[in-house]
Amino acid sequence: MEKTFYSIFKTFFKVGTLLLGGGYVILPLLQSELVDKKDWIDNEELCEFYALGQSVPGVIAVNMSAFVGYKLLGIRGAIAAMGGIVMPSFIAIVIIARMLDEIVGLKFIQYIFWGVGIGVLMLIFLAVKEMWMKSIVDRYSSWVFFFAFILSACCKVSPGILIVAAIFLGIFRESKRRVDAVKIEDNNEEECL
Repeated sequence: MEKTFYSIFKTFFKVGTLLLGGGYVILPLLQSELVDKKDWIDNEELCEFYALGQSVPGVIAVNMSAFVGYKLLGIRGAIAAMGGIVMPSFIAIVIIARMLDEIVGLKFIQYIFWGVGIGVLMLIFLAVKEMWMKSIVDRYSSWVFFFAFILSACCKVSPGILIVAAIFLGIFRESKRRVDAVKIEDNNEEECL
């Protein structure tokens, strides 16, 4: 499908209308729209944009849409994606603000929110499952996850500190892997001589 300003806006508007529960829900929705249906990006890029969206300040869904939109069509794509993801919420707030007092007390609305809560839990589960499959790929990443989980759950260490620490651990591991690869390559060259 063609990547135009309008098609990007329309796609992210559609995702924005279904985005109940915050940024953690966006991953399965964008995977369905951008990876499966439109083939604009692949799963690995989507997970990287998701991680970046969590790492920078702001709303995860808006940050992620900006990264995806920029990849698709540059600055215009980022504007279209951010506008599309935000517009449904803006319209809903304007409409609901006028009727809020009347509808909050209705039992029917409370049941709807209960059902939406269950749906949001399912979408969060799918997001965690997708990130787990892409992130926990070996013993090293399993240990990093285990220690980060323990520090977060038991010691109440700030998630920001854990994210920064994980970034440095990833950089350290990759640089060590590259140094080891160069050493192996040098040893192979010496053996050939």
